[in-house]
Amino acid sequence: GTRIIYDRKFLMECRNSPVAKTPPSDLPDIPGVTSPSVEELKLENHHVQNCEEKVSAGEEEQFDMDI
Repeated sequence: GTRIIYDRKFLMECRNSPVAKTPPSDLPDIPGVTSPSVEELKLENHHVQNCEEKVSAGEEEQFDMDI
């Protein structure tokens, strides 16, 4: 058989293609594999809320210093 060999430059250009950034239309929805799992969504949402709370609380020191 014949073997197709792609060079690095061509593959790097394909990475930026719009086709490479969209999932196939017939891809099944598998939580944790093809879509984020429920736990991942909860953790991400909790992290965003914590970050917003820290920002709204005002300026806090990054590290506690013992003097």
